[in-house]
Amino acid sequence: MTRRIRHRYQDPLDAIWIAAARSTGLTVGRSSEVFAATDGRGELLLGEASTLDADDALAQMIFHEICHWIVEGRGSFHSVDWGLSNAENEEDVSREHAGLRVQAYLAGLYGLRTFLAPTTKFRSFYDALPQEPIEGEGSDVRLAREGLIRAETSPWSPHLERALGATRRIVFATRQALLEFTSPDVQLLYFSEDESLRPR
Repeated sequence: MTRRIRHRYQDPLDAIWIAAARSTGLTVGRSSEVFAATDGRGELLLGEASTLDADDALAQMIFHEICHWIVEGRGSFHSVDWGLSNAENEEDVSREHAGLRVQAYLAGLYGLRTFLAPTTKFRSFYDALPQEPIEGEGSDVRLAREGLIRAETSPWSPHLERALGATRRIVFATRQALLEFTSPDVQLLYFSEDESLRPR
């Protein structure tokens, strides 16, 4: 007799960030044709798991795209890829850097700056950001500061804060649980993360 499947397993962090995205008005889909793309009508397409690198995570990818949206403003919801291009001109690179500064700042508030780090070619820029990623001069810093003010308003708040808070709790609980095991293949990510998340 065939067993009827009533529920499907979903990674807890995936579920949280998909719900957070939905609360802001975004629908998350998966496609083997893209890494990340928006259609200007509320759909955020992210690569299928089989097409991503081992260190890619749906939660981080959704968070990264929301940070782009925050920098570009509410109106960019109606533009393909938030109005950005892949031409890597000076303006777009500055806006990419601004998004990364927002990402580092917000993740850092929850001790998740490394855990939610980007995996794109801009990772080296992200890793080199100072402890206070929105200090200094430059158009990217200005855009990031403006974005962080925007992030405290609808449609991003309070959903973004809730998702980050829930992510912190899950990561911390996982790390605490892993301390009970001595297996050498325990993921070191849970022990080499930001200081504020290390078990006391």
